Parts: sequence; C-alpha cells; structure tokens
Amino acid sequence: MFNRKFIPIVVTLGLFILMFAVGSFRYTGFFSLQVFNNLLIDNAFLLIVAVGMTFVIVSGGIDLSVGSVIALTTMVSASLLEQGWPPYAVIPVVLLMGAGFGWGMGAIIYYFKIQPFIVTLAGMFLARGLCYVISINTIIIDDAFYTKVAQTKISLPGGNFISISVIIAIVVVAAGFYIAHYTRFGRNTYALGGSEQSALLMGLPVKSTKIKVYMFSGLCSSLAGVVFTFYMLSGYGLHAMGLELDAIAAVVIGGTLLTGGVGYIVGTFFGVMIQGVIQTIISFEGTLSSWWTKIVIGVLLFVFIILQKLLSERKWTLRS
Repeated sequence: MFNRKFIPIVVTLGLFILMFAVGSFRYTGFFSLQVFNNLLIDNAFLLIVAVGMTFVIVSGGIDLSVGSVIALTTMVSASLLEQGWPPYAVIPVVLLMGAGFGWGMGAIIYYFKIQPFIVTLAGMFLARGLCYVISINTIIIDDAFYTKVAQTKISLPGGNFISISVIIAIVVVAAGFYIAHYTRFGRNTYALGGSEQSALLMGLPVKSTKIKVYMFSGLCSSLAGVVFTFYMLSGYGLHAMGLELDAIAAVVIGGTLLTGGVGYIVGTFFGVMIQGVIQTIISFEGTLSSWWTKIVIGVLLFVFIILQKLLSERKWTLRS
C-alpha cells in the first residue's frame, strides 16, 4: 500500500507539473527547456540554502540566520577581494566562516538548551550587523575569476544553456540526498527529529548530530553566499533579506514536517522550483505585481501546513 508519509511530496510534484503545464498552455514560449533551466539559474542559491534548511527542520529545529550569513559571505568576499586576496583563498575562508558560524549556534542550542528559534534569531542579527561593520555601502566585485564565472554559460543541446551556479546547486542537492538517506549522520538526523528523547535512549550521538546539522546549514548558507556573489558581483549588507523565509517555505512546500522527523531533499528541490514557476508566470503575465509571488506562496504554505496536520492526526488515529 502507498505510504501515507509520501503524500506531501506527491502533492508537491503534482503541483509543479500542473503549474508548469498551465503556464505552457497560457503563454507562448513557456514550455521549453530553457525556461526550466532559467528556474535553476535564478534560484541556484536558494536551492543550496534550502538543502541545509531541510536537515535543520528534519532534526526538529529552525535556522533563521541563513539569509544574513549569505549577506555576510558576500561582504567578506568582496572586502577580501578588494584587499587583493586571490579567489582560491577567499572562497575556502568564507566557507569555513559559515560552517563555524553554524557550529557555534548548534553548540549554544545543545549545551545551553535554548530554543533554536532564539539562538538563530540572534545569529541573524549578529551576521547582518557584522556586514555593516565591514561597510555600510555596496562593495563592487571586479575580480576576473568572479566575473568569468558569472558570465560563463554551459551549452546544452538545442541552443540551451545553464550557469556554473546550477552545477554547484545540483551537486549540493545530490550530496544532500545521499547524506540524508545513505549515511549514519542522515539517519541520526531523522531519528533526532522524530524524538530526541528516544534517540538518547537508543544511544545515538544526539550532541554531535545536532551541532553538525547547524554546521551543515551554515556551510550551505556560505556556499549559497558564494553563488549569490557570482550572481550579483557585489557585497552588500541588505543582500538576501528575508531569504530564510523563502527557504523555510520551499522546505515545507516540499513535504518536510515542521515538527521534524520527516523530510525529503527531492521535495525541497521541487518546492524551490514551484516558487520559481510562480515568479516566472507572474513575469510572463506582465500585469501583476511581484508581490503576488508572496501571496501565492503564502496560500500554498497554509495548504501544506493544514495537509501535514491532517495527515499527522490521521496517523495518530490509526495508531490509537
């Protein structure tokens, strides 16, 4: 029989196909490989962040700092490049910075038993504030390597193309899928989200798993910041404002339970793609404000949260 826990991801996939089909029938040129590729190009950084967020939410936590870490990554990258640092040194430094930032929040959450919402909220303000310590203005990046990566197009059959950022995002999604389903860390993350007390009783490494989850999220955020830097070719303290909410929305629409224990990297991928399709349809329509994207995503969030609630209540009834 069909496992009830897969219903949200099936709904997500069906919704993506339906929305893409509606756009294809309504707008000339919508049904093409390049339109799909553009969804990946425009949302590569969000996809990377959402993979890290999936692990956090599956573990039963939340990370509100991801958007600010992206902004901090762009500022640190731009500042170091401006001082003459080579790109091959800048990128590892900012990746280590993001991972360390996540490790610190995870350690505070575990050792001091503070709610993740509070700790990551503090992390959000801290990272955003550090951006303005570096500079209150935009720092333009004119480094040859960053410019070349930003302008490079990888040709595909039929005259289509993708960017290097898309390759990075796809690798992260594939790695996230493997880690979640085929490693001990992934299994421990699901167990932690299902019940931390049960995970302790089973002898699972709750401390290291919880810290590693936030460390992984921080790493994904800083990597997304690198990709965002390629996309914008600048560092600015207001970059990625509210992106943490977009990432959470993508994860929830992708079928991950906010209560933890159940989640899908593949679902998160399509959650991001659904947001991209909504933006593209509004762009093709031409007469609608971009704020309609937020309105539609808000409606979808309500629907998926209610669906999760109904499924969890039904599951409890069957157990009883």
